[in-house]
Amino acid sequence: MLRRLYDSTMALAATRHAEKGLAGVSFIESSFFPIPPDVLLVPMVLAERGKWLRYAFICTLASVAGALLGYVIGAFLYEAIGEPILRFYGKEDSFQRVAEWYNRWGGWGVLFAAVTPFPYKVLTIFSGATKLSLPVFIIVSIVGRGLRFFLVSWLLFRFGPPIRTFIERNLGLLFTLFMVLLIGGFAAVRFVF
Repeated sequence: MLRRLYDSTMALAATRHAEKGLAGVSFIESSFFPIPPDVLLVPMVLAERGKWLRYAFICTLASVAGALLGYVIGAFLYEAIGEPILRFYGKEDSFQRVAEWYNRWGGWGVLFAAVTPFPYKVLTIFSGATKLSLPVFIIVSIVGRGLRFFLVSWLLFRFGPPIRTFIERNLGLLFTLFMVLLIGGFAAVRFVF
């Protein structure tokens, strides 16, 4: 099953719709979707390594735009949309406790979440709800998301064939590791806040 999913994703990565899919996933992941755009970015760069800069740029731009949606959700729709999303991630009760700290140090939190497997969307919503400085939020999001996606894309460009071989040989192990990181990121939300 994993092999078929991998082969399908690799085939999708080479289609003319791949960039739109990458932009869409990058956008929604930054505000509410739980799956990171790396699931498309990695196979797309491996399928067409010469486009690594383009793919990293698309991923970064769409992710920052999606982060702004998360900020808007927090700032203007917190009760209607933000609270249910934070409740889904188990963070609805920590808002008041975190708000004061977050306005002081939130830029560092956004940077951390933008670069790591920590659920970035939680901090985009917190940023809007606590009224974190919008310029700080945008700058830190661009730096953090850019660092993450350009680094991943460059590594895949630079070491593509061996990485692709490694992925194909260790698909089960890498899927398990991906799930551990994904679940670990969401679990970290519960402990950090």
